[in-house]
Amino acid sequence: MLHALLLATALLLGQTPAIAQDSALDQIKASQTLRVCIWPDYFGISYRDPKTRQLSGIDIDMAKALAHKLDVSLEFVDSSFARLIADVTENRCAVAMFAIGITPLRQQKLRFTQPHLASDIYAITTLSNRRIKSWQDIDKAGAIVAVAKGTLHEPVMQEKLKAATLKILETPHAREQEVESGRADVFMTDFPYSQRMLKTTDWARLISPKTTYHITPYAYAIRPGDERWHGYLEQFVAGQKRNGELRNIAQRHGLLPLVVLD
Repeated sequence: MLHALLLATALLLGQTPAIAQDSALDQIKASQTLRVCIWPDYFGISYRDPKTRQLSGIDIDMAKALAHKLDVSLEFVDSSFARLIADVTENRCAVAMFAIGITPLRQQKLRFTQPHLASDIYAITTLSNRRIKSWQDIDKAGAIVAVAKGTLHEPVMQEKLKAATLKILETPHAREQEVESGRADVFMTDFPYSQRMLKTTDWARLISPKTTYHITPYAYAIRPGDERWHGYLEQFVAGQKRNGELRNIAQRHGLLPLVVLD
């Protein structure tokens, strides 16, 4: 009754009423389902095996732990870095859990939890590429550097490259094709994805920076304005760090060096 009265008063005054959205916690409890956005090509993070169709990775295990804590069923929603902001803000999922790099642009649109991982940037070239022998060869005139649109590597390399040509591709698969075909010299990625390339291809070669190049913290992302849900996720992540479960999960997936425990 009170809500209806306030709404009618606002309309009479010509005001747009500010109606508070339900917290994702309420929606999760009502549906008894936790919907989690993932990028299913992220090796070690949220990877769907093309043969078995089974999902694995640190954030798959963390999502399962979160659903268990909430005592609800778990539904994974395929997403990508290009669709991340729309998927989260348009409520296709309650939380994105695929090691989302915290960048200034994303912080304008999304709310992040505390970081649970952090990675530097790495490069993948081919075994036969003669132009790129070390990290110092990447930013030279004539070199072509590929990045996937929507990833954190796009703005970082736009800022850092001075001599090389930057090629922005629509998908991660497209950047791989450019390098494999020789149309680009390297593509930029992070540690988990670089490991996928080494393990699943016979042409990839890893180029690592000799010193720190650009460390990015990774976290989980939700739509802004939901303080209850954000607070719950913060407690969950902190608890997984405190009880050693995050460390155990990361070790199981070969990502222990990337874990942020403080």
